[in-house]
Amino acid sequence: MNFDLTSDQKMLQDTVRKFAEKELKPIAAELDKTQEFPWKSVKKMAALGLMGVVIPEAYGGAGFDFVSLAIAVEEISRVCATTGVITAVNNSLAAYPIIVYGNEAQRKKFLPPLASGETVGAFALTEPNAGSDPASIETTVRFDGDSCILNGTKRFITNAGAAGIFIVFATKDKSLRHKGIVALIVEKGSPGFSVGKHEDTMGLRATANTELIFEDCNVPKANILGDEGAGFKVAMHTIDVSRIDIGAQSVGLAQGALDEAVKYSKERKQFGKAICEFEFIQGMLAEGAAEIQAARLLVYYSAQLKDKGVERFSFQSAMAKLFASAVANRVVRNAVQIHGGYGYSREYAVERMYRDARVLEIYEGTSEIQKLVIARELLK
Repeated sequence: MNFDLTSDQKMLQDTVRKFAEKELKPIAAELDKTQEFPWKSVKKMAALGLMGVVIPEAYGGAGFDFVSLAIAVEEISRVCATTGVITAVNNSLAAYPIIVYGNEAQRKKFLPPLASGETVGAFALTEPNAGSDPASIETTVRFDGDSCILNGTKRFITNAGAAGIFIVFATKDKSLRHKGIVALIVEKGSPGFSVGKHEDTMGLRATANTELIFEDCNVPKANILGDEGAGFKVAMHTIDVSRIDIGAQSVGLAQGALDEAVKYSKERKQFGKAICEFEFIQGMLAEGAAEIQAARLLVYYSAQLKDKGVERFSFQSAMAKLFASAVANRVVRNAVQIHGGYGYSREYAVERMYRDARVLEIYEGTSEIQKLVIARELLK
């Protein structure tokens, strides 16, 4: 298999890396502090096509492939994991299900504003009592003529406080479990729809992570995504794709932490020499570099399978997400250790990276769920 990037992908990588260093890195710490959603950055990224990397050109997007999206998310996350996941969610969790399962009217209406940065999208599946078991969601939908009436609450929804377009999942009959789930496109301002409390999270603090509240929320039946009974399929396939992006986010965050550790180890002197001259520091750096490259190749492989049109790639995307998120946490932990006491200070980027990394093993399916997905494939 050829893992060489195409000329277009190399150009994208170079463009995003320069943009991230110039525009995102200087404000990353401030975003973490203020928790303010980075609308200015979103607008600038949209102008570069990054908010619609995989959205077809016909709907205002860049029309690139998923390897390209992985490259973009990695380069952004290298300096700001918060902005990295905002980009990933808009492309994979919000735009992608509309591209694949939406009808032409839905694509024409909802994809252009996602690509242009006019708004951002969110994916509302998780609930207070439904996380790893999405078939047990409690948000309900009933049909009344040409309307869908939603009632329930969603929680821990990335982008939600800023989003204008939401992919929402509800059940028409709880006893049917996964067979009763319906996917709908809900617009901000829909009657009975409101944004709840903002989550004061450990990391990724500027992602507008909030709860969503539906109280007899009225949504047109025309906004049902796919067939009425296809909601669970929409959710699971979309998450398979999104796990590639979270793997890319993990790789980027790990690479950023390694870069900081290498730089610091050259500058910091103890016992009369730079600490990078000590073998145990070299060992930590070398192991981190090897693991990051292995994780990157797993992510690229999963993205290539998606781009080739392979029908099922759950096995590979789960492995990519499981391994890359674990690598990110190990590398960032070692980066903090190499910084010593300074790594515990918010004056240094690795402290923020340490907090950002923790959720990588939790969202888009915990590491334990990834292991279940992988094991089920092995035991077929």
